[in-house]
Amino acid sequence: MDHSSEQMLPLETLRAFDAAARTGSFSAAAEKLNLTHGAVSRQIAKLEDWLGLKVFDRGARGVSLTIEGTRLHLRTTEAFALIASNSDRWIEPRGTAVVRLASIPSVSGLWLMPRMAALESNPSKLRIVLDVDNRQADLADEGIDLSVRCGRGRIPGRVSVQLFEEYVFPVASPELAREIGRGDPARLLKFPLINDSDASAWRAWFAAQDMDYRPRPQDRRFEDYNLVLDAAAHGLGIALARPPMTVDQLKSGRIVAVDERSVLSPISYWLDRPLGRPRAAAADLARRIASQAGLSAEKIEDFIVAEG
Repeated sequence: MDHSSEQMLPLETLRAFDAAARTGSFSAAAEKLNLTHGAVSRQIAKLEDWLGLKVFDRGARGVSLTIEGTRLHLRTTEAFALIASNSDRWIEPRGTAVVRLASIPSVSGLWLMPRMAALESNPSKLRIVLDVDNRQADLADEGIDLSVRCGRGRIPGRVSVQLFEEYVFPVASPELAREIGRGDPARLLKFPLINDSDASAWRAWFAAQDMDYRPRPQDRRFEDYNLVLDAAAHGLGIALARPPMTVDQLKSGRIVAVDERSVLSPISYWLDRPLGRPRAAAADLARRIASQAGLSAEKIEDFIVAEG
């Protein structure tokens, strides 16, 4: 089968295949990679679907490579050996205390990173491998233990708990703020407004002031909230502050409030995990994230024990 025009397989899929080929068992491969048996099984199914052929024969005592699987394993072994020969390679840490946490760039940089030392060190040592991506990845298939995301609700196929909500208000650079001045909300429409992924937050803010807002040609849009804040700090327009992600930016004076009226954003923050029971280290990190977010112990324990 020709896959030249198809998406390449993730490295995690080939790692799962290599581990299963070496151990002769999906369970042993899962233990080696700190994944669940189901996650390894799904990775192998993904590989076989992509290839259009079987790479393992399943038996009562484990798995064995098919002829095609043996050929593939020879190639992947060579490929991994080639990668390993690069002295500058990055080796991802693995172990029972390693937790893979996924999030989008803005949450990673503005909320998680300032708390990373506390999340890893208190009360016992954890190692967080942070996967920064805008995709809504399949957590189980990609071996991700937890995910912190922005959204409007739960995602099917995951266990989710709302971490916190945000009350947004307009901000700008100190120079532009002096030009904007104080007054009624309509004065903001004399200046470019900066949106992130959509205009829902600005629409909610103006609706709370009995006004209608639709994006205009002079307004700007940046997919990542880090860029929204950068644009506001450089005087390109007015953005909406999203506490608690903007606490440090406001404290430093890089951006300042131009209107004290705030409104509940339609977007909130969620902690997700795959279905099934989480590993002990993942449950521990979930409790630490919940503590940083001000979530009650009862709610996070319900999240940990839920089967989905």
